[in-house]
Amino acid sequence: MPPPANAVMPHAPASQPGAGFDPALAQRVATFSAQDRWFERLTLLFAALVLLGMAGILTSLLIEAAPALKKFGLEFLVGTTWSPSEDIYGAVIAIVGTVVTSLIAMLLAVPLSFGIAFFLTETCPMSLRRPLGTAIELLAGVPSIIYGIWGLFVLAPLLQKYVQPLLSATGLPLFSGPPLGVGVFTAGLVLALMVVPFIASVMRDVFETVPPVLKESAYGIGCTTWEVMRNVVLPYTQVGVIGGIMLGLGRALGETMAVTFVIGNANRLSTSLFAPGNSIASTLANEFAEADPVLHVPALFALGLLLFFITAVVLALAKWLTARSVRKTGS
Repeated sequence: MPPPANAVMPHAPASQPGAGFDPALAQRVATFSAQDRWFERLTLLFAALVLLGMAGILTSLLIEAAPALKKFGLEFLVGTTWSPSEDIYGAVIAIVGTVVTSLIAMLLAVPLSFGIAFFLTETCPMSLRRPLGTAIELLAGVPSIIYGIWGLFVLAPLLQKYVQPLLSATGLPLFSGPPLGVGVFTAGLVLALMVVPFIASVMRDVFETVPPVLKESAYGIGCTTWEVMRNVVLPYTQVGVIGGIMLGLGRALGETMAVTFVIGNANRLSTSLFAPGNSIASTLANEFAEADPVLHVPALFALGLLLFFITAVVLALAKWLTARSVRKTGS
């Protein structure tokens, strides 16, 4: 017989302590926690190995360069004479060659890379985007010595015959002197062609990360393609764009074989970009094998140390620019 409607039902017995405990679930949680701890330690080890490697490189450079730095001191950084026969070493020629060739490369490569990325992401037909993008990425895999050989035997004669005479006719001091083909200008142009694939690939990838709704909204209010790129895409991706540019600059600063082929390898300073010159990397490539271990080899290690610090400054500048962009956009 069912109980009356107003009858009070007895309370269920209280749960016993530990009634909901699942030993299997607890074991799985403990296992996952242990795996997370070991994974964290493993990744920390990988990061520490990178720092350890950099510290080892820096330490070895300092030790090997110590004799030259001790003998020449500050004169090594401001000296303009590099004469192994007289054991006189000044790094200004190599530093200027490295900076000037890299600057020429970036002045040419950044606009060209931006144009390539802009075309591939905004105006290129869909049927051509993948083939052209793949071709750009394949250029990044071409060995630097191939660029050097091509620059010496193909590009340099073309520049000597057609381009350098036209630039010389402008009368500018930077383009004075005879058109030799090889020289600082040619080295900068070859470097520009080498870093374009890196910068263009990065720019294209970061441009593609822009949410389509942002661009569609801009087009919806009547913006042109260039206005969408300037006011929407570039502000949204400026951190990645700066990173790509700095990646290309780092490649240009440390490039060796291609520059060695076309820079002329002359240890002298000149105000003309057509004149032969030298860079830190080309000096190391040309002289290390036959260098005198007493003072010449330490001087070359000192050049390597300078290149290390120049690259570190560039990376620090890139980090500062990206952090500044993040603060400015508030992202």
